[in-house]
Formats: sequence, structure tokens, C-alpha cells
Amino acid sequence: MAMTTAEVVDRLEHETGNALTTVPAGERDRAIEVPLSSFNGMIRSLCAEDEAVISSLHACDDRDSGGSLALYCVLTSRKWNGALILTAPTGGQYPSLTPFIYSANWYEREIQDMFGIRAEGHPDPRPLVLYDTWPEGTYPLRKDFPADTKVPLASSPYPFKVVEGDGVFEVPVGPVHAGVIEPGHFRFSIAGEPILNLEIRLGYLHRGVEKMLEAASPSKALLMCERISGDNGVAHSLAYLQALESDTEVPEAIEYGRCALAELERIHNHLGDIAGLALDTAFSVPAAELYSVKEKMLRLNQRLTGHRLLWGVMKVGGMRDVFTPEAVDEVQRTLMEVGNETDALVQRMLNTPSYMDRAETTGRVGLKVAKDLRLVGPVSRASGVDADIRRDLPYAGYGKLSFRVPVRTEGDVLARMHVKAEEIKESISLIIESIDKMSGSRAPVDVTIPSKGVRVGIVESPRGEVLHALHFRDGRVIRHKVRDASFCNWLGIEQAVLGDIVPDFPLINKSFNLSYSGNDL
Repeated sequence: MAMTTAEVVDRLEHETGNALTTVPAGERDRAIEVPLSSFNGMIRSLCAEDEAVISSLHACDDRDSGGSLALYCVLTSRKWNGALILTAPTGGQYPSLTPFIYSANWYEREIQDMFGIRAEGHPDPRPLVLYDTWPEGTYPLRKDFPADTKVPLASSPYPFKVVEGDGVFEVPVGPVHAGVIEPGHFRFSIAGEPILNLEIRLGYLHRGVEKMLEAASPSKALLMCERISGDNGVAHSLAYLQALESDTEVPEAIEYGRCALAELERIHNHLGDIAGLALDTAFSVPAAELYSVKEKMLRLNQRLTGHRLLWGVMKVGGMRDVFTPEAVDEVQRTLMEVGNETDALVQRMLNTPSYMDRAETTGRVGLKVAKDLRLVGPVSRASGVDADIRRDLPYAGYGKLSFRVPVRTEGDVLARMHVKAEEIKESISLIIESIDKMSGSRAPVDVTIPSKGVRVGIVESPRGEVLHALHFRDGRVIRHKVRDASFCNWLGIEQAVLGDIVPDFPLINKSFNLSYSGNDL
């Protein structure tokens, strides 16, 4: 049986010999304030002893109400029944976690950019989010930075890593790409054909999302969350609602309905990914047929909800009642067709030597790398990491649903395709089971907004774990932290391409299928 987070806190108090200050949090979560001198050591201990992982590391500025700049670390573990949140007040610096827990890397660089809090001893303190045109000393998530500030342009060079040696040269790709792909810069260092190093530089789509969310009403915030990463709009909405509604009991029928919507979203995302793999290996006919199957799902979404990407269904305290008896019949019929057609097309790809030659052993990510980088979702499960928030930290109705978590160990393009194909089957089963269990009231309920403290919502999006952390004071949100799955997984591509050749990069990139907009908040 999983240990409760209350038991974890009791153990920490016993080990330290100190009473830890409790911060209001969700029912199964625990938040405690610790001295900054104990912050790193406690996180390292929990990661080592409880196999905990960092689900978020962020900062909050509460100085305008007599508080302080504070660090928050959200930790989760398969051994616990909830999230544990450690917070520590800080000034302008703190000891870096990255030399000991590498997955803290981008979090600490983001905190430095947005709050000006330096992680002393960080191995790579370059800007992550704000560079080139942002003046030094501009920290947009501090409370003394008005949202309507006109930031003057500045210019500063970005120091890329340099690989030197005979016959080594660089291939820059992007940020402007052919086609409709979003902007991202990829700088390859190669010797002949093999890739020696890849450095990914993002941030071109930074929109100030978290700053805008601080001033938004619950309904407007939901609208914005839905649009953070459009093809994962249900996942982001659900993560936000899990945090906002943490002090409210939502009807069971609504919880099951939300699960069904989340799985519909997973199916069309995975179909697009598998079709993209066929296209990038010049396997044009299966690619076209798979895109046709994806289109069938998108049209089902449109008829069911009025939107191809399922936007506008989630509501604060509920959801639109879209699963009418007539709609349920169509959903079940379409899912059976989609499942059968997908199985046949995936099998055709697996039976084709030219596809297998491109996909098998390409873009490998080993188990140790996946754990060190703290990769999430199908990418991590394809590398042997047996983790899925739907099972390990159930939310909505998932704790009462039956499903299998597909895991592979090869860590290559082919393994990532296998995981997604198997997840489509599980999603079909989950949707049918969720709809069958949707009995009782489907009416939205009034939501009790937490008056203070921190609430966390964590869900399993098609790309992996998505987190929304809401910090409350006097019944309003003063900080809204968003962490998309892509934020965890981009560094995985830098490792996956090593030893492969540049022409394989599009295939590897598609097997990850990460979101630029979800990363560049």
C-alpha cells in the first residue's frame, strides 16, 4: 500500500528532530516550509530513499503581502499517494540542485530568468527563456514587474557550446523551418555523418502566459489553459481544474466524462505521431491512410463537442454534457473502426523492411538517461520507465478504471511507436468503460476556491505528465505555474540523436513530437 504524504512528513520530522511548518495543500498532498539550508538536502534524500522525482521546481513572489521570494519543489513518487511540496524562503540565491539531480537543470535556469534567483554552482547558468532582446535585470514574474511593461530591446550574444576537432563542423537548423513547424533552433556538431552534439534553443514563442494567468478569473484562466498547447488542451484544462477544484467534490459522472475526453485527445495525438513516422520514412501510402484515420477521430470530436480539438467542453466545476445516448453509439462505433484500421496499418509498417531499417535502433535513449533527465510519457515508457500518472497518482475517474501501461525497453523510434500504438488500444477501452460508468448527476457544481496555500494538479497528457500549481492568497491566485510534458523531454532529443546522422533527426524528432508552444510559455 502506498505511503500517505502525511506519513512522509511525519518521517521527515522524526529524522530532522524539528516540527515542520505546514502549508495548506490538497487533500492527499502535503506542503511544508523548510529552512533554505535544508531544502536541497531534503530533496536529495527523498529522491534517493523514496525514488521521488521532481515534478516541478519553481518560485513564487509573495513580498507584496509581507511574504518573501520562495522556492517550491513538487515531488512525486510511486511509493506515495500524493504530491509532497517543499518550500523555502530565499533571497537572491540558493545552492544549485543540478550537480546532484540533473532534472533540476532547466527549472533552475527558468527561475533565474523569471525571478532573478541564482542557483549557485549551476553547471550551465546561461539564459533559458529570456535572451537576446531582454535587458539584464528584467524579471517578469516578480510582483514589481507590471504586466503591461514595455520592455526595451537589448542585444546580447548567446554562447553556444563549441565542439572542436579535425573535420568537425556545425549545421544550424532553424529557428525558421520549411513548412508550418513552430520556431526552434537546432545546432548540430558533426564529424562526417555522425552527430557528435546537438544543442536545442527554444523560447521564440514566449507569450507571458503565467503572468497573464495571475490576473485571470477562473473561467478565463480555463480558457487560456486550453490554449497553452492546443493539441493537448484537454490535458492542460484538466490539470488546472484538478488544482482549482481540490477543495470541491465533483460528481463522479463528470469525472468519468473528463477521462473519456482525455483519452479521445490521446488517440488523435498518437495517430498523428505514428502517421508522421510513416511520412518521414517515405512510407507515403500508410502515412496517408493513418492521417485519414486521425481525420476520422477529429471529425468525431467535432460532431461530439463542436470542436475538432475538444475545446470548450471543460467547465469550472463540471463539463458540457456531450455524451448523449446517440453520441455514445457513434463514439463506440467509430472507436471500433479506428482501432481495427490502426492495428492493420501499424502491422503493415512493422512488416516492411525499409521502415524497420529506419526506425529500429535509431534515436536510442537508455533507461539511465531517461531517469536522469526525468523524461515523461510515452518517451520515457519506451525507454523502460514504468510510470504513468493515471495509474500512479490517479485523478478524475482513473482510480476506478482498468487499463494497462505499455512499457518497452529498447528506447528507440520503433519502441516509441509501439508504446503509442498500444496506448491507442488502451484509450479505446478506457473511453468505453468511462462512458459505461457515467451514471448519476452530470450537473456542474459550485467550486470552493481555496483561500490560501498551494494546490497542484498533475495529469497524464498524450506527451506525458502535465502540471499546474496554483498559489492562493485571500481566495485568489497569486502565482500559476505551468509545466508541460515537453519541458521535461526536449533535452532527451539532444541525447537521442548522438551517433545517428542528421537525416535521421526529423524521424527522431517526430517520435518525440514535442510542443514548442507548451514549452515556451
